[in-house]
Amino acid sequence: MSENLARKRLRTSGVTVIISLSLVLFMLGILGLVIINASKLSTHFRENVGFQVFLKDTATSAQTDLLMQEINDARFSKKVTFVSKEEAAVSLKEDLGEDFISLMGSNPLLNSINIKLNAEYAQSDTLAIIEKALMKKPFVKEVVYQKIMIDRLNKNTRAVALFILIFSTALLVVAIALINNTIRLSIYSKRFLIRTMYLVGATKGFISKPFILKGCRQGVIAGVVAGLLLGLFLTISLKYIPDLLAFQDENLLVMLFGGMIVTGIVISALSALFAVSRYLNLKTSDLYF
Repeated sequence: MSENLARKRLRTSGVTVIISLSLVLFMLGILGLVIINASKLSTHFRENVGFQVFLKDTATSAQTDLLMQEINDARFSKKVTFVSKEEAAVSLKEDLGEDFISLMGSNPLLNSINIKLNAEYAQSDTLAIIEKALMKKPFVKEVVYQKIMIDRLNKNTRAVALFILIFSTALLVVAIALINNTIRLSIYSKRFLIRTMYLVGATKGFISKPFILKGCRQGVIAGVVAGLLLGLFLTISLKYIPDLLAFQDENLLVMLFGGMIVTGIVISALSALFAVSRYLNLKTSDLYF
């Protein structure tokens, strides 16, 4: 009866370890998901930052086409579009809700080139250099971009990145501590067996091996369970926030799921190794406390 009870307790202990590991890895997975999407969201906002190059009425079609080609070939540009003064007038008319051209007697707007930037070039200093180069063109009248908005975007992006870094570091430390304590407690019940094997001549490697292998198995199972939970969480999130689908990358998600399993294996194996080593190095009298 006592042997069956001991086996039942061992199974219960193993299940407890796997559940604890799964929950911790699930939280780490959510954090990884936040980091991935935050990075993509930041890139998305940066790539929607742009500026307008307004052309003088004297600019010819050849000059305009040549300038567009130069901008399109430049590293800083992601998308280049030409907006004629007529198209700009139609758009402004829709925004105002009235025909301002009939009131003014003519179209005062200018032809323009709209440029969307690659994320790494969405910096005020970079845009100032680009503006200086474009203004050297005799047919360019003005270069317009919102410096304040770009500065705020970059400032907020850095603040969010710093917060995520601090939070992720703290969570990782807590996760390692929780997993380590859980596995150490599961090995605690076998401390006398570990010590006895060592005293009869078994090497530390021989004693540690089964515990490390068990930790690896638990890490794999916990990683798979955490991956399933994360997949369920992501499915539910996409159901209520469909726009998140645009930021998902299958390759990154696969890497995240794989990373959760590897993290579970590494932390579980190391925790098992440290726990066994601790009991091997204790004096026999200390095992009772």
